[in-house]
Amino acid sequence: MSDSDLPRPDLPPLREVINAHGLFASKALGQNFLFDEQLLSRIAAIPGRLKDQNVLEVGPGPGGLTRALLRAGAKVTAIEMDKRCMAPLSELAEAFPGQLTVIEGDALKIDHANLFDGEPYAILANLPYNVGTALFTGWLSGEAWPPRWTSLTLMFQQEVAERIVASSGSDAFGRLAVLSQWRAAPKIAMKVHRSAFTPPPKVMSAIIHVKPGDMPEGVSARMLERVTEAAFGQRRKMLRQSLKGLPGALEALETLGIDPARRAETLSVAEFVSIAKILSA
Repeated sequence: MSDSDLPRPDLPPLREVINAHGLFASKALGQNFLFDEQLLSRIAAIPGRLKDQNVLEVGPGPGGLTRALLRAGAKVTAIEMDKRCMAPLSELAEAFPGQLTVIEGDALKIDHANLFDGEPYAILANLPYNVGTALFTGWLSGEAWPPRWTSLTLMFQQEVAERIVASSGSDAFGRLAVLSQWRAAPKIAMKVHRSAFTPPPKVMSAIIHVKPGDMPEGVSARMLERVTEAAFGQRRKMLRQSLKGLPGALEALETLGIDPARRAETLSVAEFVSIAKILSA
């Protein structure tokens, strides 16, 4: 069966679903709804073929992106904490039998890998703005690598997306860039104008696509987090000041020939990894 042969139930327009259930985007939950189904289908296509693949979706809301994922043939597990969205998501589950599992709860408090019995899964989400960065760094952290997820396709504020892909020496380069790039390959896959959302947010958005890469040998992920936390916690100070509280860090700079008068944003990702590797030994 080709993707064009996949079942496509005749669903009402998303705006009708919203109105029928009396839904409105909750500012407290960081919600902004997307109604453009062509745009949602383009987002669902970013990670590649999804037919029969496990997909984790966080914050599906009334199910806009969920529709596109189900139409692509994905087996979707969606985590939603807004009780109001349970009814429209249940309707989607009925329209696509056996493809959609909905979990009501806080995605920050759920072990996502356990949802798929050890099987690989892709993560796609129009992340609520108020928890997006916390979820993203959680997916990138931990000593176990490669992760169970095969790719991340995530909507962020454009400013956050630019920080994730930033190069050393740029104003946007910081801790988020290092943690994103040291063992993964993030890129901006698409920019989304604020007018595409209801209600329109105050900022532009962008979709980040991340694939896991190779993890450098001999480096503790937690140590790299500590190094970047110290270095960028006082990013305007020289490394001799910002890293002095981290045992062995100044000696590591000397060993590597890194000038302690430099500031954190001037170091490359590879230099941060080298510091962490010495401190991990």
